[in-house]
Formats: sequence, C-alpha cells, structure tokens
Amino acid sequence: MSRLTFVNLPVKDVAKAREFFTAIGFEFNDQFADENTNCMVISEQAYVMLHAEPTFEMYAEGAVADPATAREVLLGVSADSRADVDDLIAKVAAAGGTTGDLVDQGPMYMQPFHDIDGHRWSVTYMDMSAFAE
Repeated sequence: MSRLTFVNLPVKDVAKAREFFTAIGFEFNDQFADENTNCMVISEQAYVMLHAEPTFEMYAEGAVADPATAREVLLGVSADSRADVDDLIAKVAAAGGTTGDLVDQGPMYMQPFHDIDGHRWSVTYMDMSAFAE
C-alpha cells in the first residue's frame, strides 16, 4: 500500500517560512494553501504543512511546543550525494537558518540544521553501495 505523508509544523509567520524553504530549494503546492497554511513538497508522497501557530494548535488540540526547549518531531530529508548535503546546508545558512556539526560515518553523511522557527532537520546522504545485500 502506498500512502501520502503529511507532517504538520507550527510556524510564527507562514510567509517568512515559505520564503526560507523556497530559498533552500523546496517547492510548494498552492492547492493546499491559504493565509494560515502552506504545503511544502518533499516528494510525490511526502509533504510538510506549515501552519500558523493558532492553526496548528487547532489541529493538534494542544499548545505548540517551544523548539528552543523541547522537540515534538525531528525531520530528515535525503540527498543524492555528499555535495547535495553541502549545497543544501549552504543554502540554509544563507537563508537565515542555523547549521549543526557534520556527521561523517563513512556511508552516512549527515548535517543537521534549524529552520527559522527553530525546528531541527537533518539532510542525509546514504551510500547504499557500502551495504551488502
């Protein structure tokens, strides 16, 4: 069975969040967007819904966690190469995000970042040829 995945994130300013994620290379599906929500495309099967905090609280039926002190979710996206990881991280820094320490464990090459709302992401390249079948 194939299912679509929708991850929902609270953001302080929907327009600024869209500007940030556009600057680092993501596209949006305006079919699922309004003044309170944007739909960021990760792949044909995965999306991140960026909700204004009051809209997120309505859907979540609870308060927004402060990403400076707590994590409700860790987000990861894949890259096609080590160079793609480096390129996306450079875009994050240029767009106002903060980057963490590079993790290079041979076949896994990963670097975390925080978006402008403080949510923690990681960009990971896995060299699958290094793993025996």
